[in-house]
Amino acid sequence: MSSEIPLTRLQDVTELNPSLDAVLADDDVVSFLPMSAVDAENVHAVDAETRRFAEVSKGYTPFMLDDVLVAKITPCFENGKIAQAKPTRGIGFGSTEFHVVRPHRSKLDPRYLVHFLRQERIRKEGERKMTGSAGQRRVPEHFLANLQVPLPPLSEQRRIAAILDQADELRAKRRAALKKLDELTQSIFLDMFGDPATNPKGYVTRSLTTVCNCYSGGTPSKRESRYWTGGLPWFSPKDLKQDDLFDSEDHINELVLSETSLKLLPANTVVVVVRGMILAHTFPVSVIRVPATINQDLKALLPKASIELDAQFLAHCLRAQSHAVLASVSESAHGTKRLDAEALAKIAVALPPFKLQQEFARRVAKAEESKAALRASLPQLDSLFASLQERAFRGDMMAITQGEVHRVTGRWKET
Repeated sequence: MSSEIPLTRLQDVTELNPSLDAVLADDDVVSFLPMSAVDAENVHAVDAETRRFAEVSKGYTPFMLDDVLVAKITPCFENGKIAQAKPTRGIGFGSTEFHVVRPHRSKLDPRYLVHFLRQERIRKEGERKMTGSAGQRRVPEHFLANLQVPLPPLSEQRRIAAILDQADELRAKRRAALKKLDELTQSIFLDMFGDPATNPKGYVTRSLTTVCNCYSGGTPSKRESRYWTGGLPWFSPKDLKQDDLFDSEDHINELVLSETSLKLLPANTVVVVVRGMILAHTFPVSVIRVPATINQDLKALLPKASIELDAQFLAHCLRAQSHAVLASVSESAHGTKRLDAEALAKIAVALPPFKLQQEFARRVAKAEESKAALRASLPQLDSLFASLQERAFRGDMMAITQGEVHRVTGRWKET
């Protein structure tokens, strides 16, 4: 950090989780932002719905225009769900799993703060400081309060934010192209097999738990440091960001397989999230393409020996029913979202001829070739962006000229 830029505690230039200072009538309409409205790839969070004040006055978190929303629960915080609130009604309410940070606008720019909080080092540090039990761990308010924030003049903060916005937009466009290809493969599925909910082609259907063995994972003891020094992939919900998974963020030692009940899953295993707040808004489904292990928040689905079921087909069949699956999500006494055995048993799996499933997998593989080229460029883009972030918050961004910005972003466009 440059010695010329002062550091200050976040609590000294913001209000943390402020109370609502506006007087509203029960029938007043306010903006509403669930956790799903905050996207780690967008600086701004804009509401898509409104509610009456009477519906949200209790049990929800209030915020104002330009407040910074920070998801405090795992894995949303680690995934970067941090954004500047843009409620169309000026006043909004959202999930109780948000911390609200209100910058003193004469000292701290909200977009600058969003980029600061989204840094990987901040998210890693916040993860280490989380409190609570597995699946319900949260970033405490005092972690944010005591963060040391570099505080250049407001004009420089805004320039830094604009540069990072410009760079981040290119990453977002690349990810949007990948999303379009994901939508293409789901369209191919619906064209070949129809909607599993209505089964227009009359295939034999069976319950998911009838055609698959469902295996749970676990977390090796943190007290055994030797368990966490190996290279065996250990997947958790935070890894399920892609359709096909080849490596995980965390790894374990193969000793775990012989000394605990954790199972080694074969390549081409379909995995789904069955516990965690992420089930409030999405149903992640992926195919693990390498031998691996999983934690307790995932469920592995292995077709029974008598069932011909292609992994790619099964994964898309589950994704096509995500809305119905989410409707079956229950909540424990401690507030944990979960898909229990009964909910899994309600999921229907169509069983078209296996050759047709394989033909679908071949078509998806062609789309995957295009996706692979785009995906291969993302680590480089992320690395370049992380480099800009690091320079920004250690004071070096002041030396970056607009010409250099164009050269860097030009490299991205060519990637």
